[in-house]
Amino acid sequence: MNLRSITLVILAPLGVSAQDAAIGTPTEPTGSPQPSVIQRVEIVARQGSTELRRAASFAKQIYGREELDRYGDTNALDVMRRLPGVNVDTGGPRMRGLGAGYTQILINGDPAPPGFNLDQLSPSQIERIEVIKASTAEQSAQAVAGSINVILKEASRRSFSTLRLGLATGKDRPLANVNYSINESQGPFSLSLPVSLFEWNRQSTNLIDRKMAGTDGKPAVSEQMGTNTSWGWGYNLAPRLNYKVSDEQTISLATFFQKGFWNYRTEFANRTVLGNPVFDDDVIQNGYWENRRANLTWINRFSEDQRIEIKLGLQQSRSAFDLRNIRSGATQLQTAGLNQDDAVTQAGKYSQLLGSSHTFTAGWDLEQRDRQEKRTTTNGAGFALLPNFEGQAFEAQMYRQAYYIQDEWEISPQWQLNLGLRSERIASESSNASLPIANVSSVLSPLAHLTYKFDPKSRDMVRASLTRSYKAPGLNALLARPVVNNAYTNTNLTNTYLSPDRIGNPALSPELATGLDIAYENYLSNDGVFSIGIFHRNLTNVVRNLTELRNVSWATAPRWITQPQNFSDAVTSGLEFELRGRASDLMPQLLGNAKALNLRSSFSIYRSSIAALPGPNNRLDGQQPWTANFGFDQRISGLPLSVGGNLSITPGYDTQQTAEQLLKRSNARSIDLFAMMPLSPTMSIRAAASAGVQQFGPPNGITQTLLSNGDYIRNERYAKPQLNITLDMRL
Repeated sequence: MNLRSITLVILAPLGVSAQDAAIGTPTEPTGSPQPSVIQRVEIVARQGSTELRRAASFAKQIYGREELDRYGDTNALDVMRRLPGVNVDTGGPRMRGLGAGYTQILINGDPAPPGFNLDQLSPSQIERIEVIKASTAEQSAQAVAGSINVILKEASRRSFSTLRLGLATGKDRPLANVNYSINESQGPFSLSLPVSLFEWNRQSTNLIDRKMAGTDGKPAVSEQMGTNTSWGWGYNLAPRLNYKVSDEQTISLATFFQKGFWNYRTEFANRTVLGNPVFDDDVIQNGYWENRRANLTWINRFSEDQRIEIKLGLQQSRSAFDLRNIRSGATQLQTAGLNQDDAVTQAGKYSQLLGSSHTFTAGWDLEQRDRQEKRTTTNGAGFALLPNFEGQAFEAQMYRQAYYIQDEWEISPQWQLNLGLRSERIASESSNASLPIANVSSVLSPLAHLTYKFDPKSRDMVRASLTRSYKAPGLNALLARPVVNNAYTNTNLTNTYLSPDRIGNPALSPELATGLDIAYENYLSNDGVFSIGIFHRNLTNVVRNLTELRNVSWATAPRWITQPQNFSDAVTSGLEFELRGRASDLMPQLLGNAKALNLRSSFSIYRSSIAALPGPNNRLDGQQPWTANFGFDQRISGLPLSVGGNLSITPGYDTQQTAEQLLKRSNARSIDLFAMMPLSPTMSIRAAASAGVQQFGPPNGITQTLLSNGDYIRNERYAKPQLNITLDMRL
């Protein structure tokens, strides 16, 4: 076995921290100062995104600085919606067309804490993004669709600083954002301090058509034109300090601070078409959020074959909001809330090279989280809407324990096997008498990843994965505290199917998934990639919100309520295609002379069915039939100018939510364009425009909910195109 193969076997399972350091500057040698050690470090240091993807023992896509910087995005979600197999909708990024809860978001390999806002994370603070198709033993198995791992920037061994100044179009004025990063190195210390300041002020419109029972119980039809305005500001800080204790030991402290203040207003123009309809109220909201996180990591390399990594983490999240429903100029309802989330995490892993072909890893992940919530809703007269619930403090504890083992086996230069077993247990409990929670989910996940390389150079390979994953219910889904619909606050009257109250379900069980992934990858010259893969998931205990008419404790009349329930089993499968590279390499006969043109494309087909519902549209919630992305960038001959663009397309489709409810979505298209010009070796300016997307939300389009009795709600959303201009400087 050659030195490169041994290097990949040793370093591939060493976790996100080691991979993150590898992309930056060379890691210091460990153990005795032998030439072979120095050579190993230098080889890994030169690996870029494509090389890391090719060397991985399981299927994942890696996107580095080129993808992060291409369009001058101001938040990470804008980057993710252009990645193959990823789309952004309400609730965050989704993989394989499944809801956000099926996609695991990781920060440096660890689950993102509650309240973490990807839409307010600057791409300038990210080293790379990994899109992981199947679960691994080292990471949480709560990844039915896959995981998106955001690797924050590592402290560098070189001293330098960068500055990015940006302007974006807003509702009525330009919006500014500033990103500054300083890196310093002195002896055994290296420090990185990225800072991001941002603001937003965007406007969108909603046209809502509604047919349902009116205030008199008779059929009514209405139209509402809503104007939605969102504005606010915030900042991110991510200091990171590395200390090299010796050739064998390093200590790193990675911290992250995020805070923002937000405001939101919706104003409606109402029109009665028939009867006495119920209209949505105007809304005025404001609040803040903040996240604080610190992770201390100690790494000790006992020898060339042994390595241990110990982590200790502290997390804090705070948020508060004030929401007022305005009707005829007066406050109809006012809801104020305060949330607090504190967590302590402790993790570790030990890696041992067994001979020349096996790397054995064993580790653990422990977490204790305490969440406190307080919310009060009062009517226009200042009286509590639900006296038995309003203002009552809610406190719950969550305990997560995970233990895993993993063996990476280099069977031959062509065959690589990654076997793992992970046991994960999550327990949630609360001592609140009227809002009890007692829920335990435990899953044993066997995991197997096999890679076959057609030649030792790894230009062509086949990957296969067999995994067990799951989706645990969150605290909000478990909490049995009712939320009364703001259009029907009189609990002496019955509301409607389309305006239900909400309540959680403490008895929810986790959704389990057994998955198979098979992919063919061909690595072309000049960082080109061609891949085609299939996946299949069998799911049990699928959760869906069901709406039912019930007698409830908080109302004297029967109420329609929506509640998450373990509804049915389901299956989903799909085909995923990706192709990128130089046009002259991809189409030499047609574009053989287009050396400066790069092309990118992806196309995915998804199918799913829920056993408890009849077809043909009994798909999993929010899973589109297919999605496509097409992009290019071109250096203009004779000019210091690069231009490019991206087109994303999703078709319209129907989803049978329940036997009585059908959800229809229109097609959605978004387009992005950019132009970049270097002004000097250390300075460049970039202009970018996007259309068809809404900030922090779903793309422009129409959703319609239809009931079997003929009632419906139709919502058409539209946001104007946005223009960004950024100036990048290396100081």
